[in-house]
Amino acid sequence: MGDDNEVNGDLNANSMSQSTGDPQLDKAVRQWLKWDKNCCTRAQVESLVAAGQVNDLRSRLSSRMKFGTAGLRAPMGAGFNRINDLTIIQSTQGLCSYLSRCFADLSSRGVVVGFDTRGQESSGCSSQRLAKLTAAVILNRDIPVHLFSTFVPTPFVPYAVKKLGAAAGVMITASHNPKEDNGYKVYWCNGAQISSPHDKEILRSIEEHLEPWSASCWDLELVERCSMRTDPLTLINSSYMDELASLCFHRDLNSCCPLKFVHSSFHGVGHDFIQQAFQTFGFAPPIPVPEQKDPDPNFPTVRCPNPEEGESVLELSLLLAEKENARIVLATDPDADRLAVAEKSDGCSWKVFTGNELAALLGWWMFFNWKENHPDPADSQRVYMLATTVSSKILQAFALIEGFHFEETLPGFKYIGNRIHELVKTGNTVIFSFEESIGFLCGGMAPDKDGISTAVVVAEMAAYLHNRSLSLTKQLDNIYQTYGYHLSKTSYVICKDPPTIQKIFNRIRNFDGEGSYPKTCGGVQIVHVRDITTGYDSSKADLRSVFPVSRSSHMITFTLQNGIVATLRTSGTEPKIKYYSEFCAAPGKRDVSSLEEELKKVTDALLDDFLEPEKNNLTRCFV
Repeated sequence: MGDDNEVNGDLNANSMSQSTGDPQLDKAVRQWLKWDKNCCTRAQVESLVAAGQVNDLRSRLSSRMKFGTAGLRAPMGAGFNRINDLTIIQSTQGLCSYLSRCFADLSSRGVVVGFDTRGQESSGCSSQRLAKLTAAVILNRDIPVHLFSTFVPTPFVPYAVKKLGAAAGVMITASHNPKEDNGYKVYWCNGAQISSPHDKEILRSIEEHLEPWSASCWDLELVERCSMRTDPLTLINSSYMDELASLCFHRDLNSCCPLKFVHSSFHGVGHDFIQQAFQTFGFAPPIPVPEQKDPDPNFPTVRCPNPEEGESVLELSLLLAEKENARIVLATDPDADRLAVAEKSDGCSWKVFTGNELAALLGWWMFFNWKENHPDPADSQRVYMLATTVSSKILQAFALIEGFHFEETLPGFKYIGNRIHELVKTGNTVIFSFEESIGFLCGGMAPDKDGISTAVVVAEMAAYLHNRSLSLTKQLDNIYQTYGYHLSKTSYVICKDPPTIQKIFNRIRNFDGEGSYPKTCGGVQIVHVRDITTGYDSSKADLRSVFPVSRSSHMITFTLQNGIVATLRTSGTEPKIKYYSEFCAAPGKRDVSSLEEELKKVTDALLDDFLEPEKNNLTRCFV
């Protein structure tokens, strides 16, 4: 992307030469041009002013980013609600100020900073540059910075926070979002992503520290010459791989495993770290997809860098697997915190597992091995598995039969991570956690989803099952026969117009008259409604949800008379309305085709009757 230092220069702070016709917008433009030292993003604003693009300017400058389920995330480019040099500096100033109030020992603990491989030429932005600016702001306050010298998987940042005893961590990433986006993910001292009240307090602190503190906040070279900056890469990488070995249960089988594995890193950070993880478990390295092995911020071989999209984005991986006679495909998203898995069936087709199906396999695997080492049933009393409330209830079925504990959290791994911290503090062990959007955590190396460790755990599980003449698909069926079939459908519609989203959910909340939710879905009676946005739960005596109210997003769950649970929610990271439905059948109920038919009928009604895609100009996407 060229020399980062060339992006900064001696710029005229009063270069606004014409008015937009909106005094408030003119003020925002002048403020931007006064503070921004990046010539690329300054030029974007100046060009929009010159072209009279008032609506575009207003969309960029009239609001600020807010913390969602994955921190701050937005398109790169000029504007207070975009990711760019200035907003990263402002965000870090707010974070530093808040940390100073929370940690008396901040000057000894420091902050961890990591970054992925994203970048955008037109705005002079790259994740590495933004990480250096983050570090420069922190160093400006004489706070130590543990800045990784090269790109790392997102899980390395929370792992480093815990390992180094840091006060917080920042990861510059937009994970699996489109190439135009970037983000700023913040971790607390417990290694979990920040949640309330920290997120709100940090936003308030950002608002109080909008003007860059000094010229040194823009000094990219400060991280190279300041003695308070350390590079944790060697220590963290080595320590992570050492601890990863604790998840290896059958190394003797791994070393002679006849299975071949293909891995795609989706043009992101995963390749080298997956290779090391396989070596740690005694495997031969997986075969990399050559076109996707090296980092590329343009993600040229995929329409979107999200392995959750399934077979359509796994095309190169599956072709290579066919060529190499590999049975298992593993795909990590660009920041390697999520994992997709596909398996060659006995015929010639491929089975791409959903997040819920992988969770069934991984949950079974983790408890199976835990039980092998803890044969006393009493030991299960301190064992937990966690899942988000829109994810499959399969772990609940495990827990009921096997005697361990299962808990649900709100969507977003930040809720899982913070709950793990609370449970571990009281002497419990969390052996597996997941969210349906292919985010998994085996064990508890760090309280966040981890595609690196999960990939090699899946490989060992596949090797173990293969040694017993079983495939992943066959074992999944065995699990369902033991614990009950859990059939789910998950997809989304795209809506880039917030007022339309508000209108859709207002209609649902007043579907059968004011304050009356729908009474049926697909001809099946709705017996309970839970609305996280308003705090309503019809299944409770006091009609109040046990989950915290979350007014910043919409989420309504319907429990139907036939046992189907269906949820509609807005995404915390993308312009999507997601919908989820699951049929949880009792053990022994094996008429899968009738279960699937009933689930499809309800899911279609959820989409067509409640969201009305055609009427509301929503773009359907089938995953």
